[in-house]
Amino acid sequence: SDIIFHPWKKEENGNQTRVILYTITLTNPLAPKTATVTETQTMYKASQESECYVIDAEVLTHDVPYHDYFYTINRYTLTRVARNKSRLRVSTELRYRKQPWGLVKSFIEKNFWSGLEDYFRHLESELTKTESTYLAEVHRQSPKEKVSKQSTVRRRKRAHAHLRVPHLEEVLSPVTTPTDEEVAHRIKHVAGSTQTRHIPEESPSGFHLQSVSKLLLVISFVLVLLVILNMMLFYKLWMLEYTTQTLTAWQGLRLQERLPQSQTEWAQLLESQQKYHDSELQKWREIIKSSVMLLDQVR
Repeated sequence: SDIIFHPWKKEENGNQTRVILYTITLTNPLAPKTATVTETQTMYKASQESECYVIDAEVLTHDVPYHDYFYTINRYTLTRVARNKSRLRVSTELRYRKQPWGLVKSFIEKNFWSGLEDYFRHLESELTKTESTYLAEVHRQSPKEKVSKQSTVRRRKRAHAHLRVPHLEEVLSPVTTPTDEEVAHRIKHVAGSTQTRHIPEESPSGFHLQSVSKLLLVISFVLVLLVILNMMLFYKLWMLEYTTQTLTAWQGLRLQERLPQSQTEWAQLLESQQKYHDSELQKWREIIKSSVMLLDQVR
């Protein structure tokens, strides 16, 4: 909706360009309901009127997550193959302005391909409707009109030899299927423009995703280890508090008991208290030592 067509402008190199602005509806729950799109179309000078058109469309979708990281290149090749038949070939490529990390890249590519499938499926449906409407209008014409139209078309035979010029064959090559020579040329010719940047086929995104997965696995392991150490530290501190409460309660109970009556009973009481204090002191030392070690590990 809200389509705005700017007029075609002829460039110095002979190509023609124009800008189209429109709004699309999105179904992704992580994106807004609508988004604005800027599409810059380039029609190459190799195009021949009524014979062949080659148009590259650079599509920038705004207001979507990570919209400043990527853009889309769609190539439309429309060729005349018969008197009443044309062939439309569409190839597309996802290009990056900034290189995202693994999870973000997989998210972008997944939504990119699903959106393209929906878009071109809709385009196919609309073209089918247009074709059906055109055939219905042709069938409604009178026989005389059909004959006159067919005779006129037969007299206007067009030569196809001029379509085989070298620069046209180069333009007709699809965006996503370069030859080996083009791949080598793009690898060597990495300039500031995004149009000349090329990621070699030998380094697919799967290798990058695998390294990211290993990194996430290591980070997860470290987090689990930290959680275990924190639980052990919490247990040691809880034991320390429990021991303190037990000692306080024991001393309170000892005060309420009957006092010793003889020197032997006093000696036994002092000996038992000494043993108890020694054992508690040893426990406290072990607990404090373990707590200090755990704190050092966590730090």
